[in-house]
Amino acid sequence: MIRLSRRNRVRETCVLILLITVFAESAWAGSFEAGYAEADITPPAGLPMWGYGARHAAKATGTMDPLSARAVVIHAGDGKLAIVGLDLGRGPTAPMMKQIRRQIAEQAGIEHVLISGSHTHHGPVIELTDRDGYGRGSFDEAVAWSRDLPGRLVDVILEADRSAKPARIGVGVRDDLSLNRNRHTKRQPPTTDPRLSVIRLDDQEGQPIAVIVRFAAHPTMIDAADLRYSGDYPGHLARHVQKSLQAGCVFMQGAAGDMSTRPPSGVNGPQAFGTLLAEKVLELVESTSTAVPETPSVAGRVDAFQFRSRVDFQNPLVVFQYSAAFFPELIRNAAEEFSDGIPAELNTVVLNGNIALVGGSGEFFHRHAVRLRERCYLDHTLFFGYCNGHSLYFPTIEAVSEGGYGADAPVSPVEIGAGERMLNRALINIYELTGRLNTNVFGDD
Repeated sequence: MIRLSRRNRVRETCVLILLITVFAESAWAGSFEAGYAEADITPPAGLPMWGYGARHAAKATGTMDPLSARAVVIHAGDGKLAIVGLDLGRGPTAPMMKQIRRQIAEQAGIEHVLISGSHTHHGPVIELTDRDGYGRGSFDEAVAWSRDLPGRLVDVILEADRSAKPARIGVGVRDDLSLNRNRHTKRQPPTTDPRLSVIRLDDQEGQPIAVIVRFAAHPTMIDAADLRYSGDYPGHLARHVQKSLQAGCVFMQGAAGDMSTRPPSGVNGPQAFGTLLAEKVLELVESTSTAVPETPSVAGRVDAFQFRSRVDFQNPLVVFQYSAAFFPELIRNAAEEFSDGIPAELNTVVLNGNIALVGGSGEFFHRHAVRLRERCYLDHTLFFGYCNGHSLYFPTIEAVSEGGYGADAPVSPVEIGAGERMLNRALINIYELTGRLNTNVFGDD
């Protein structure tokens, strides 16, 4: 029997621990998991409604269909990504995003997050704040609901994170649909973004965990005079897909600034259109295969911009005119945010080295997303609008030259060319995150 010296036993133990650590890190670096959760975030009646200026401060009278927050959390290698779709008009405000990011990072190590509003015009205003003249006193219920919203979103993200299990992923696209139209341009023929994209996430046995859907069209299929909460067609789409698959569904609005729905003859209203689009989603899901990624990874970057404003929000007369068009408390909050220019946020995430996810904080015209796809050499590129904030419209330069709603300064105060600058930055980010660009152009000296 060979006896090892104490020194050799210590050395052997250290080597064993090192090998275990290396194998554990290797296994962790190669892991890919996904989880899903959702929550009802329908407010009580009585909150002012978001989206149509003509309503002014009219308050919601009830609920047509519930508003939800739906979240997917992906574990890829040593990183985590949360993708959240909301039945709201916009993404969370900047203070909300700061709170959400801090809490999900501290509690779950989630570093990357994309939260998009579906842009329904039948959700509540979320911008009012707890200050006299900015919400407090006139709209206390709205202030309280908005104050609680970040915590509720954190809860659903953490629930999705806890439910994560080993997963497979696949991406499917269709470019042959004619279910949206260009509501802005007068040029013929008008261009559109017909693309429907799905990210399918399955468990190891191939059963769906969740589907992420991206489509671009304004959810404005309900009469503005109806003061009930509704997720419009995206809410109906998500519920139909969930019921059919017995799995989660997250709807992420695309670059819908100039895109409206185009229901075919005989399809009337948000439920019928949402169901029709859901059936197209289910067909695409069925034809999309999934696999465990060879090298799971997630990398991302957040860029903050401060653009010049075409509107002087420090001018009391300008603020008065906006207040008459909407309502004073809402405009005071917006004017304060935009007083020194238009802040905007860009989020760029690369998943598994071949899927680019880009989120912009506003209503981007569709050509921004189409051009990004054309210029990005990754396998898949998905652009999400109304993401992690809302900085109003981002028309293309040529759209501004045409003028019209969505391109003119009153609803698009951001400087001309801002959208192009942001999407150029996104493209550079994608290529830097994937190692395709050498950023050290001056060498090592």
